[in-house]
Amino acid sequence: MNEFDFIEKIRARVRAKQDSASALSTQHSALVQGIGDDAAVVRSQTGKDSIVTTDLLIEEVDFKRDTTTPELLGHKALAVSLSDIAAMGARARWGLVSIGLPPDVWETGFAERLYDGYFTLAEQYGVELAGGDVSRTTDKILLDSILIGECDSGRAVLRRGATPGDQIFVTGFLGDAAAGLRLIERGARVHTAVGPRRVEEHSAERLLLRQLRPDPRVGWGILLGEQQLASAMIDISDGLSSDLNHLCKKSNVGAVIDAARIPIDKLVTEICGRRALDPLMLALHGGEDFELLFTVKPENVPRLPRKVDGVSICQIGEITGGTGKVRVAEKDRVWDLKPEGFDHFKL
Repeated sequence: MNEFDFIEKIRARVRAKQDSASALSTQHSALVQGIGDDAAVVRSQTGKDSIVTTDLLIEEVDFKRDTTTPELLGHKALAVSLSDIAAMGARARWGLVSIGLPPDVWETGFAERLYDGYFTLAEQYGVELAGGDVSRTTDKILLDSILIGECDSGRAVLRRGATPGDQIFVTGFLGDAAAGLRLIERGARVHTAVGPRRVEEHSAERLLLRQLRPDPRVGWGILLGEQQLASAMIDISDGLSSDLNHLCKKSNVGAVIDAARIPIDKLVTEICGRRALDPLMLALHGGEDFELLFTVKPENVPRLPRKVDGVSICQIGEITGGTGKVRVAEKDRVWDLKPEGFDHFKL
């Protein structure tokens, strides 16, 4: 059983309980969207829906201690949750972060530096830390980030809203984070002495930071949600191949994407050329780009701005019929795109 089959099994179990409870009650649940999207949606009586997400980062699974810094790790813990909230078209409001540290790491001041990274990003997007927990672990670092956002009632953008004819868009570039990870695996490190912003002047290190310090597309998410431009949306955390398949299955549609339109940074192409890597495969399956993948009705496409916060978008394909069937058009051939992105239990 893979990670996504397990999630579906739990979702079915929860849904069965909900169906049983609703049969015995005339009251409607406040839970609008539960397991199966980027975040949960809970309806309140205030005219707002609460958007709730949680993300777990575990040492040696999601990061390695010797390839990052406490500040970058604190940033990433919040950034991945911000990306989930953005993918729902909502604004992040309150966060909770829990950490587990081995005693030897605790004594180094690691926790304070981690929170420095968290607070820096939180201030940028107006997130207020509402609580959390601190505990001791035996030998591995563990972080759990919970983030609560808001949107107007009924305005959350779900994965299930795409219909045939909708145009498929992505923000930014794909494959950057995967290329950065390949460099890290080959021994590359961020030169922390020059600081995380100055380091972007060094081209290869910019890719390292796309892996270690992702920039969630908060501005795009808010615009697409509040102006009701996106019919469906998901953040690209597991990889385009997996996340587009997730969206199509939830919407009961298919998709065809144009390989030539997938936005790949020239630097990624150059690095792949020197290391016998395929940039298209990194863009399709790499994951951790935390860009937004969204669909738009044809009549709404002219309303899309070219850039938000300096980040552009690319139209890469179209939603079709055929539930869950995703294809790639590349030059003179068309092939099925299987979900080969990240899975925690794929060995």
